[in-house]
Amino acid sequence: MARKRPGRVRTKNTNRRPALLLSAMAPEDFNVRPNETKSIACPDCRTWRRITGDTVLRIREHPISEGLAQDDEHTNCPGSYQLVVIDIDVRRWQVKQDRLLRDAMPQANRRAAQQIFKPPPAPAVPVARMKAEVTLETARQSYFAHRKGCASCVHAKHCQDGGLLASRYVTALRNEPTRLKAREQQEFQDRRDARKRTAPTVRHAQWAKHGGARTETANNQCADRLHGSRSEFSGPQLPLAPRDAEAHDRRQTELGKQYSRRNQATSVA
Repeated sequence: MARKRPGRVRTKNTNRRPALLLSAMAPEDFNVRPNETKSIACPDCRTWRRITGDTVLRIREHPISEGLAQDDEHTNCPGSYQLVVIDIDVRRWQVKQDRLLRDAMPQANRRAAQQIFKPPPAPAVPVARMKAEVTLETARQSYFAHRKGCASCVHAKHCQDGGLLASRYVTALRNEPTRLKAREQQEFQDRRDARKRTAPTVRHAQWAKHGGARTETANNQCADRLHGSRSEFSGPQLPLAPRDAEAHDRRQTELGKQYSRRNQATSVA
């Protein structure tokens, strides 16, 4: 379909009035947006008319009223061929008009009720097909949660997803001892590695705190062994029998009576 070209003004006639300045008009009474047909509300008949021309702008010739019968003659509006001068900053005028239109728009129409992202997000993967670390607790929770909400999983029967979850749960039960043992070994190895990394620092701190001249002085002042000690690694001989045998026996007898009374009270209660 061929594009309809706007008509040209092939006359130099004007209505002999002073040129109409857009700065003297209300901003909502004209449209001079780029890439759009320029139009204006005629000051005489207050109808929207097209502005024609490239360098010299005029209001296109138009009648006073368009509601007359076909046999009646049309009377041209006095605002026909009115010169128009664009003496405003079109960019600032456009920004202001866009802001006014946005503020006048109802709040429900300013943005969509539902945000649609392009491309749409992929559907979530079912729990039975998720590849993650499977533990006994997670496998048990996933299996029983599926059985609770699935109508096909009744008694010993399972659907496809229910069968996968049940198989995963049984496998987790079988592998739980091995997994716990491997986890303990890994934790033990981690502790050993941590001790190896921190051992030099700890020894340096201990030597800085307890070492130095005091340690050397203590080593050089080694005393002789006490009398009666068997070696340098053991202390002196200690008595194996009590000093007062009769007092020791009386004390043991009293303790035995106290223990018996306490046991009787406990058994009665």
